[in-house]
Amino acid sequence: MSYLLLTLLLLPLIGSVLVFAWKNPASKYLALGIAFAQMLLTFYMLTGFDFKPTVDGVLQYEINYPWSNYIKSNLHFGIDGMSMLMLLLTNILTPLIILSSFNEKPGYRNTFYGLILLMQFGLIGVFTSLDGLLFYIFWEVTLIPIWLIAGIWGQEDKKIQFTTRFFVYTFVGSLFMLIGLIYVYNHSASFALTDLYNADLTSGAQTVIFWFIFFAFAVKLPIFPFHSWQPDTYTYSPTQGSMLLSGIMLKMAVYGLLRWLLPITPEPILGLSGQIVLVLAIIGVVHGALIAIIQNDSKRLIAYSSLSHVGLMTAGIMASAILTVKGTLMIEGGEGALIQSFAHGINVVGLFYCADILYKRFKTRDIRQMGGLARVAPKFAVLFMVILLGSIALPLTNGFVGEFILIKSIFDYSIIAAVIAGTTMIFSSVYLFRFYAKAMFGEGDEEVLASAADLTGVEFSVLASLVVFVIFLGIFPQPILDMVNSSLKFIFTSMMN
Repeated sequence: MSYLLLTLLLLPLIGSVLVFAWKNPASKYLALGIAFAQMLLTFYMLTGFDFKPTVDGVLQYEINYPWSNYIKSNLHFGIDGMSMLMLLLTNILTPLIILSSFNEKPGYRNTFYGLILLMQFGLIGVFTSLDGLLFYIFWEVTLIPIWLIAGIWGQEDKKIQFTTRFFVYTFVGSLFMLIGLIYVYNHSASFALTDLYNADLTSGAQTVIFWFIFFAFAVKLPIFPFHSWQPDTYTYSPTQGSMLLSGIMLKMAVYGLLRWLLPITPEPILGLSGQIVLVLAIIGVVHGALIAIIQNDSKRLIAYSSLSHVGLMTAGIMASAILTVKGTLMIEGGEGALIQSFAHGINVVGLFYCADILYKRFKTRDIRQMGGLARVAPKFAVLFMVILLGSIALPLTNGFVGEFILIKSIFDYSIIAAVIAGTTMIFSSVYLFRFYAKAMFGEGDEEVLASAADLTGVEFSVLASLVVFVIFLGIFPQPILDMVNSSLKFIFTSMMN
């Protein structure tokens, strides 16, 4: 069955080459067809996926071929529950992101869609790589297309400045990660994931490696204070770039924390390093939410909202990791972070698309200059509200289960930390309801509203698809928890040894 994973990996790469070469407006349909085929293939692989909970870290659809005996690295790919969840997120959102651009007329459109497919290739590589060097290579592959998408098709005159800062931040972080992985490799048998887990590292070396690798993930998430690139990049990227960055790309870091960082360097988690990361994450939760409350730019508001949510994911992971290294197996933080990663991906893509729809109607991102759209766009008002409710973690929506588990995992570590982190549910209600009220209710400019229309077919298709996941995952979250249970037990158990 390894051929299925090979197909999943190579199809977007081959597709991107074809789309790059086809300089025709119809290239968008080819890109959408390839992305849709990826989604169907992922669902087919899901039907053959074994959900049976184990603690042995068994991989499925595995590919393992020698690549370089000199550096002891293999072309090693495989899927477990964590990988499958991230593949589902990537391959569900990519066709919707491509479809969301169909009302646009981007210049060099074949290049635009080719870059999206190239990024999809890199993301799939990141989520399935089981070799440290391979993981780093795919991590870097994802950086180039999103940098070009943001820099070429971004908005405002300063887009190059902002996207260059994003590139420098993430590239430097990646270099630190590479240095860390090479050091671990020099103290292990090969770059294979299991060998890196079993590397012979002193406590001091683990602490240094922890911070080298964590820096790359902290920038990508981002968490406070490594977030200064994020608001501007999210704001001035094209809508599809913002969707890719927030909906999928930052999940690489959540995945990396669990798959690569914590099992390789468990000892620093118990010391000051673990405490610092937990504190920074909780600061990010509050900092992002408070700044989002005072934002009037719709995209910047969503950017700071994302900062707050990923802070909660990181805090939940670290709380469970600290308790596990102390001797009590706790996987709840990992469960909450993964299900919330999936939910956040759906919700934040929906919010950015809603912001784009509002921009098209009002010709501004300033929410103070909006108002009254619910009167002329009732379908949009309903779908926007459902996505918003998922983002504020209303019970029976997709955001509730993950946030509840995360806060519970932090509570098991510290009641005070849980109370502070839990303010995100209150603050998110404030800034998101303010956003909705400003845009959808009130008087509004009658001249603008007279020319405003409800959702087009493309807009309705994208938002309705996202709403299905908001509701379905809110009612039936157990399949995701079952999916990731085996992987997390293996990872957290390895931290105890």
